[in-house]
Amino acid sequence: MGRAGSTWRRLALVAGILFAAALPALGAPVALYVAPGGNDAWSGGLEAANSAKTDGPVASVGRARDLLRELRAKDAAALKDGATVTIAEGTYFLPATLVFTPADSGAANAPVRYVGRGKVVLSAGRRVSGWAKAQLNGVDLLAADVPTMRGDKGWTFRQIWVNGQRATRARFPDTGYLRVDRPIGATGKWNEGQTSVGIAPGDVKPVKDLADADCVMMCRWTESHLPLTGIDAEKGVLSFGKRSVFTLEKTDPYWLEGAPEWLNAPGEWWADRKAGKLYYVPRPGESADGLDVIAPMFDKVVQFVAKPEAGESVANLAFENLGFSHAEWYFPKDFNAGWYKPDVAGFPQAAVGVGAAVSGVGVQHTAFRNCRFVHVGGYALELSRGCSDNTIDGCEMGDLGAGGLKLGETVVRRKTEEQTGNTTLSNCHIHDGGRMFPSAVAVWLGHSAGNQLRYNDIHDFYYTGFSIGWTWGYKETIVRDNVIEFNHVHHLGRLANGDGPILSDMGGIYSLGAQANSFVRSNIFHDIAGIKYGGWGIYTDEGSGGITVEHNLVYNTTHGGFHQHYGKENVIRGNVFANARDFQIQRTRPEEHLSYTFTNNVVYTSTQPQMFGGNLDKLGVAFDNNLYFCAAGEPKFGKRTFAQWQGVGMDKSSKIADPMFVDPEKGDFRLKPGSPAAAMGLKIPTVADVGPRIPKK
Repeated sequence: MGRAGSTWRRLALVAGILFAAALPALGAPVALYVAPGGNDAWSGGLEAANSAKTDGPVASVGRARDLLRELRAKDAAALKDGATVTIAEGTYFLPATLVFTPADSGAANAPVRYVGRGKVVLSAGRRVSGWAKAQLNGVDLLAADVPTMRGDKGWTFRQIWVNGQRATRARFPDTGYLRVDRPIGATGKWNEGQTSVGIAPGDVKPVKDLADADCVMMCRWTESHLPLTGIDAEKGVLSFGKRSVFTLEKTDPYWLEGAPEWLNAPGEWWADRKAGKLYYVPRPGESADGLDVIAPMFDKVVQFVAKPEAGESVANLAFENLGFSHAEWYFPKDFNAGWYKPDVAGFPQAAVGVGAAVSGVGVQHTAFRNCRFVHVGGYALELSRGCSDNTIDGCEMGDLGAGGLKLGETVVRRKTEEQTGNTTLSNCHIHDGGRMFPSAVAVWLGHSAGNQLRYNDIHDFYYTGFSIGWTWGYKETIVRDNVIEFNHVHHLGRLANGDGPILSDMGGIYSLGAQANSFVRSNIFHDIAGIKYGGWGIYTDEGSGGITVEHNLVYNTTHGGFHQHYGKENVIRGNVFANARDFQIQRTRPEEHLSYTFTNNVVYTSTQPQMFGGNLDKLGVAFDNNLYFCAAGEPKFGKRTFAQWQGVGMDKSSKIADPMFVDPEKGDFRLKPGSPAAAMGLKIPTVADVGPRIPKK
């Protein structure tokens, strides 16, 4: 190493001396500072550089973390009163995923805090610069040389952000969707996919190079990401290098992306990996000067690593006012979804295997407050095995390739130290998800118990809002004691801008398996749409049981306010279900036991007189003390009149009467004076009652 090594050792010695001098005396809270103009050779003990430029803040959060490790290594009690790392405004492009281990934990009542001052972004991406005017296939656009993209092991990515907005990978059609003309090679089993599909004449023209081209195909409640291997316009066939998740059906929507011929609309981009060039069609007002383009480098911004099975945890940390951005997850080359055949190109439900920008194992007593998980390619935050007693409060999760929060796992952990739960998600704004993986959900809770999901605003996803549980039927589960309350969940399936629906079988909240002592209460669910079936507000699926659904307002759904596929002894009481397009209430599979009780609810429709859908003929339910009304005529109860429905023992004390809502067509379900529903003890939530208690960011 010679002279260079000697110089570095001297700098390290000086930095150590300055670090010790700048820190408070041991036993007092430790303060460190990070700033874009800092230097990782400095102590980090000063908020700004000194006049001699020999000491000041460090330049990276990773260095601040390491300084705390070094301090604790010198004295195990050094952080007993906690520490605060203050991070100055700016975008910090991380050299690699920022990893926290048990060595970074704080004390029980004195956490280690990482606090942003101003707008702080921790980025897993890199800027792409050097843009100039160019032309490709007759389209005027901008281009930049990116030599690191070349070669089999070159830099690859499937999304970019331009001037703070997600750009669109070259797409056909530019907006909207193509539709499957006919299935090819169907086996007769709905859950076995195909490697080709029929297209209508003139739908798709051949392109020269399919090396990076894909078909993103919707079917039922998920999507498949199918590498294109052939476009035969003459025979009307698309061929794929992998198999779709489910058997494709006529009219299933899809789009194509990743070929240069489809690069033509403002906001679209395409990467020529052979030539090492990135192309972008500017939006109005954009030019090469001042174009800020960021592409992802790796799949995680922050990762927490511990071994909970060995008693380890990453604990007592707090992250406040920080942004986590520009991470991307996509299928590895050896991907296997574990779904019937190894070449399946997707996940069977909820994009459950997609990673998160911030993820952890063994995370405990840790908080994320007023943080922004935005502009990411997968889920925002995942707390997996052995994560407990954590808080996510006042955060934004938006512009998401997949969904917002993933909590728990798909497997049952029998050891307490490996179980996940007792987490609070509150006051969060979770929006605009499914941009890469449309089947992702806003909040996924797998095998996890004792969680509080409260006062959140969730909207603009192509699929479900809350997905709770991961057990099909009456199998073993640890899901229990979860409370979902005072949330505003809306514009699912069909986005607020009118796009969609493209998937089926969804709900504002969707549950799987037994969930003893769990509550869904005082929420508002509205504007939920499925493409072929299943745009429901509250959806208790496959063996859901032990759930109390109360005091919710559900309206403007396509297929029903409440639907239970099958389950056991759920309680549905004191809710308002209004203005579903097809039916208001459904139950699909009758069983020998009691499916649910349905009491003290108001069921209202202005146009559709049919109250019930599905199979209520064999009963196995208990209805009473409800109020029904259809402004367009006499309500129907499946195949029965109201008198016939009462004749089989249902709704003996129920009534048909106008509940006298203030303005149900505009979402105002307050009761007018004299309403017959006034005596029912309803607690109908209003928009003022739900969603974050703090202003949205």
